[in-house]
Amino acid sequence: MECTHGDLPYRIGDKWTAHVLRALQDGRRRFTELRAELPGVTPKVLTETLRAMEREGTVAREAFDENPPRVEYELTAQGRKVLGLLDLCCDWARENLVKT
Repeated sequence: MECTHGDLPYRIGDKWTAHVLRALQDGRRRFTELRAELPGVTPKVLTETLRAMEREGTVAREAFDENPPRVEYELTAQGRKVLGLLDLCCDWARENLVKT
């Protein structure tokens, strides 16, 4: 059965989703840690990307009742599966697109 655009369960083709997946692959990160690892992203775009990923179930957000506020993000089981798909795409690109 062929997937149509409306049937696609997850969009990974935007500019920052794959980068956020990679930044979270080794575990929990605070928002500021993510920003430091992704220097080209604005706080607004990072926030929007993380919210979308949370809605889609690939990222879990935990807010701590501290002063100053602390928020941490981590990949869910579904996010780890998407990370596996990203690995497959990277492998395919290395085999088919990278010229030696």
